[in-house]
Amino acid sequence: MDITKILEELRQEHAQLEEAILSLERLAAGGKRRGRPPAWLAAAQQRGPATPKAKAKPEGAPAKKKKGTDSAEG
Repeated sequence: MDITKILEELRQEHAQLEEAILSLERLAAGGKRRGRPPAWLAAAQQRGPATPKAKAKPEGAPAKKKKGTDSAEG
């Protein structure tokens, strides 16, 4: 691989990282912002905090029996 091509790619990645860092710093600074929030941020705030969902049982898993409901006893 050509060294000049590697340097160009690294410079592009550096610029992208700088933009990402600036965006995160602005979000972390908080404070009063002017104007509308970005659409993704407004949607996230309306949804509220993420909650973990209950795990689904595998389809082949047998159902648990309740104690004292065995039909063999009788």
